[in-house]
Amino acid sequence: MLLPLFQWLEDSGIGTAIRDSLWLFPVVEVFHLVGLAVIGGAILVVDFRLLGLGLRSHPVSRLARDMQPWVMGSLVLMIVSGFPLFLSEAIKCYYSFAFWTKMIALLLAVLFTFTIRRAVAFAPDGRFSPASYKAVAITSIALWSTVGWGGRWIGFS
Repeated sequence: MLLPLFQWLEDSGIGTAIRDSLWLFPVVEVFHLVGLAVIGGAILVVDFRLLGLGLRSHPVSRLARDMQPWVMGSLVLMIVSGFPLFLSEAIKCYYSFAFWTKMIALLLAVLFTFTIRRAVAFAPDGRFSPASYKAVAITSIALWSTVGWGGRWIGFS
């Protein structure tokens, strides 16, 4: 059912241009990886603080608010750069377990980040238990790590 759509997307002008260019895919991929690195750093700073592994003198809520623009900006960069990368190899992605794993993990990570994690991280200190902080941080790290793993593994599948 989705295969004709994926074929049409891959045959699009953008997909064809990226696929036929010697340098376009790597240039777009650089932006995509920079977005992943920035979001990874912004997420990990807060998650490590939730785990009690650093920046203990900074309130979690303040740190989460300070990292929010980096999370948002890098997420936009990853989506904007990821779509043309996808277009260039949509058929490969259709058959790729790693691609579907990444997409599902990305959806879950974004939902988790902007709902549960946000509610816990932005709450006044002491509102949630240390165990809640740890559970949220571990879940966040697992979800975003799966996104990174899936993205990296697409290149090998």
